[in-house]
Amino acid sequence: MNSRQMYEMIKERLATYPHWTFHFDAQQDTMRIEDRRTKKGVTISLPGVIAKWHEQKDEAVREVIYYVEETLKTMEEAATLSGNERNIYPVIRSTSFPTETKEGVPLLYDDHTAETRVYYALDRGKTYRLIDERMIESERWSRDRVKEIARFNVRSLPTPVKEDRVAGNVFYFVNTNDGYDASRILNDAFLAEMHKRIEGTMALAVPHQDVLILADLRNEIGYDVLAQMTMSFFAGGRVPVTALSFLYENGKLEPIFILGKKRRT
Repeated sequence: MNSRQMYEMIKERLATYPHWTFHFDAQQDTMRIEDRRTKKGVTISLPGVIAKWHEQKDEAVREVIYYVEETLKTMEEAATLSGNERNIYPVIRSTSFPTETKEGVPLLYDDHTAETRVYYALDRGKTYRLIDERMIESERWSRDRVKEIARFNVRSLPTPVKEDRVAGNVFYFVNTNDGYDASRILNDAFLAEMHKRIEGTMALAVPHQDVLILADLRNEIGYDVLAQMTMSFFAGGRVPVTALSFLYENGKLEPIFILGKKRRT
């Protein structure tokens, strides 16, 4: 399976939408699907889909089809902030994530760590739309208003944790699959509460948007386990964020690089 073949497969599955156009970029190994009416669309990195196809076969393609259909259908509908305050949330992305839309409109975001940024999204049920400057200006909202509402909403989300113990270390996972698991890293009260339970060194990881890992590292092996765990989640995530972990000290996050049984910050 090569990129051209995957492009043709996806295009065939979406042929029932006559108002959608398809473009294959051989140099970038991407596929662009756009709605002629709205001039909006999505770009898919084909190598990632192919990698999943080798493991999951048709399920990997169905996942992409679902994502494209829901995203483009949502773009057809008018998205307004007013009246949807309860549906505004922060989302964590890597620093390599675009800072503007395909149309060149700046997205609303804040720097978070050396590895991550915080973007802001309007939840639309099955999908969401990242908030950009045009949305804010058209409704005469301030950036601070969006950010305050989003932070309040993420603090209101439940934070159930699952616990796992490996070689004397304790790992906690937040994995509700509501699209904002990684965003819970912004809930300072939750992190402070978890810190009280930690006996060793507290570390966190957000390998992709649908998981937050908190670790109670009590020996050197724990660092290796965390690094391997984070890389595994990062490789398998639908929206990867970062394979690096973070130390939590005095309410702040510091990226750490773990090499073998040694660690260096």
